[in-house]
Amino acid sequence: MIYEHEIPTGSKLYFGKSAKLKREIEGVASKTFEQRGFEEIVTPFLSYHQHGNIAEKELIRFADGANHILSLRADSTMDVVRLMNKRLGRSTTQDKWFYIQPVFKFPSFEINQIGAEFVGAKSLSFGVDISSIIFNEFELTPLLQICNINIPNIIAKKFDLDIKIFERGEIEKLFCLGVPWLDGLIKTQSLEQLNSVINLAPKEIQNELLKMREMDEKITYRRVVFSPLYYARMRYYDGLFFRFIDKNLTLGLGGNYECDGAKSAGFALYTDAVIDTILKK
Repeated sequence: MIYEHEIPTGSKLYFGKSAKLKREIEGVASKTFEQRGFEEIVTPFLSYHQHGNIAEKELIRFADGANHILSLRADSTMDVVRLMNKRLGRSTTQDKWFYIQPVFKFPSFEINQIGAEFVGAKSLSFGVDISSIIFNEFELTPLLQICNINIPNIIAKKFDLDIKIFERGEIEKLFCLGVPWLDGLIKTQSLEQLNSVINLAPKEIQNELLKMREMDEKITYRRVVFSPLYYARMRYYDGLFFRFIDKNLTLGLGGNYECDGAKSAGFALYTDAVIDTILKK
């Protein structure tokens, strides 16, 4: 039996203090984006093309009047870039967009996000800097994890390994290979350790490690850890990416990607996780 006051599992209800906090976070974010030349975009709740970015099992699907399949918005990044390239490109030269809106996942999950896409950008530093400004307003200091998805992919190919070793975090299996620079990568967390292994690694790995170091040099945020072997099956991130984490919560995620032939960079803060973290403090 479902009572009238019940809400579906995964849906969000904010009231009183939490509702006020949500508006404050979104207000700080909006102001910060606008000061840095971003314009706001609100994409449609319904889309014909989400299946190209999201696993089918995650989509909440419907049919339109012509019986064409569409879905509730399950991702904002590709919608923003495609709308800019295909629909808005003739009427604006703006390439920096931010959004404050939820996405929806099957069966009934609602995920509030604050995010931005910088079409044509290669550097991720803007995402880290804007995130840190918002976190600072609410006295949050999450750990910044700098990663590079290319490194696990290169190692898996080089040593004929199953990429699931990295997905499952079974990094201890790499010790069995007896490769000094690989052992160094496993232990790498600090800038000092990163610099040490750069001098040992083969050229193809060295190049990817240098990208991680260059990213660190471009940001002012200092609570940083390097995770060169961290692997997450991203929908579209194809190189450098970062996570802001607090204990077991991911507060934000950003990375480089390509859409419709355009190299771009973007990030999103998970508003619900940010609010939970603030309230727990």
